[in-house]
Amino acid sequence: CPELRWSHAGLELADSYCFDPHKWLLTGFDCDAFWVADRGELIEALTVLPEYLRNAATETGAVIDYRDWQIPLGRRFRALKLWFVLRWYGVEGLRAHIRSGVALAGRFADRVAADDRFELTAPHPFSLVCFRLRAGDEASADLLRRVNDTGRVHLTHTRIEGRYTLRLAVGSPRTTEQHVDEAWNLLTAAAEDLLAA
Repeated sequence: CPELRWSHAGLELADSYCFDPHKWLLTGFDCDAFWVADRGELIEALTVLPEYLRNAATETGAVIDYRDWQIPLGRRFRALKLWFVLRWYGVEGLRAHIRSGVALAGRFADRVAADDRFELTAPHPFSLVCFRLRAGDEASADLLRRVNDTGRVHLTHTRIEGRYTLRLAVGSPRTTEQHVDEAWNLLTAAAEDLLAA
């Protein structure tokens, strides 16, 4: 999305870049998008070229031997699943999906920011919102357990500056405002019970 490209400012100066498309690009695990500025250096570091693999096409550079881009000699066709997503959604479909996730995360973050019991713990320019109860680590951990035990949503946690932090990630193309609102309602109801105890 053009409006999110600021996050990659300076990428043209990188020697290599990779990302896992399993979230926003709707592709299952074990697929990595990998770019290198100079493939020669990568190949030089990883290549193993016994006599039985030598051939004219390789020697002249007519083919790219991807076996030299990694440690294993063979590789699964991991890119096929990403290719199907790109073909199905197209650029505009993926942009719409990403924009929807960003908007839904923003909706959720606005609710967190408006409730004095909670605090945002990190910026949320994309589809991940990190937040916690102001009551501290134990209360936040208990809140996560209570909400996840409902089976209605699944949030995860991390630590930011040593503090226990809850994470809400919007990734599914089927996520709607109703789902985000339900997550918020579960959180606020559980927080009310927890803080009243």
